[in-house]
Amino acid sequence: MNVLMEQYDFIKRTREALFSYCESIPHADYVHQLDSFGGASMCDLLIHVSYCYRNWIGRQGLQLTEFFEIPPQPEVGVVRTIFREIDTLVDQFIHTYAGKWDVPVIVDIPWQDEPEPRTPLYMFTHTITHEFHHKGQIVSISRHLGHLPPDTDLVP
Repeated sequence: MNVLMEQYDFIKRTREALFSYCESIPHADYVHQLDSFGGASMCDLLIHVSYCYRNWIGRQGLQLTEFFEIPPQPEVGVVRTIFREIDTLVDQFIHTYAGKWDVPVIVDIPWQDEPEPRTPLYMFTHTITHEFHHKGQIVSISRHLGHLPPDTDLVP
């Protein structure tokens, strides 16, 4: 059993619950930007999460540079497509670094002048915890807009 693949499968199921929920609310609320959340919308945060995966898993971990363009304020179905790309990157990343989770990789960190070493386990952990942080913000935004989100914690 590959524990990280199993863990990521839980994350994908949880993400799907969030996508289904986002489809159930009006698109205007899905893209409504709230000042109390840094001017972000639910849609903005999902796209932000995808960029984090693209950077840490795709660019830094796999040395990839080509990704498809993301349109502004995409429908949830388009965001699902973006995350299918992310799922492929994560699968490739997990297979690439199998047995090498603690071997540092030199990465560029945008807010620092010099590249630094980060382990693949760090990169994987950063992206998934980042996603869950923003998932919490997404359900909070929906509550601020008067919706009642379902439980989007780890879905069995």
